Amino acid sequence: MKEYLLLFWNESGEGKYQLDPEKMKTAMAAWQNWIGNIAMQGKLISTKPIQWEGVTVGNAGVSNEPAIKEKQMVTGYMICKANDVEEVQAWAKNCPILQSPAGFTEVREVSPFEM
Repeated sequence: MKEYLLLFWNESGEGKYQLDPEKMKTAMAAWQNWIGNIAMQGKLISTKPIQWEGVTVGNAGVSNEPAIKEKQMVTGYMICKANDVEEVQAWAKNCPILQSPAGFTEVREVSPFEM
């Protein structure tokens, strides 16, 4: 099996996530079911939401804000294992992030590190 990184992208707000706390609570049940299904298959390695606050470090210096692209930002991640990318894409098509009009999941295969 290969490992995959799923990045959950959604709208950014003014110094906070776009989704209000009450809607986040309601959405948690959908996330728990979705993640639980993957975990029950023995294919979940790790998953967490991430805080809005962040620091971007680059050649131009340090910015005390997360990376935001076209008013969207990474709001969480999952590392899982699967037989192929098509299996992960099938999971992503049912991801609760899609309940948000601007939400999407980026799927990337994790490359083995060899020296």
